[in-house]
Amino acid sequence: MRIDKFLKVARIIKRRTIAKEFCDGGKVKLNDRPAKAGDNVRLGDILTIQFGQRFVRYRVLALLEHASKETAQMMYEEV
Repeated sequence: MRIDKFLKVARIIKRRTIAKEFCDGGKVKLNDRPAKAGDNVRLGDILTIQFGQRFVRYRVLALLEHASKETAQMMYEEV
């Protein structure tokens, strides 16, 4: 699954276009490497996202095409 889609479905970032802008702006890293919006996410990958001055790390636990609010929270864990 593409990083931008994962961030949107998991509800980490509200819209896919904003997730793409984050990736293009260098604010998203996949396993400590700069990520492009089209890079694929796999189970167990670590995403590091810069929100302003704060860096948040997430571990990918599930890849779902669609998720409710409750299910979306089970797609990742904060590390």
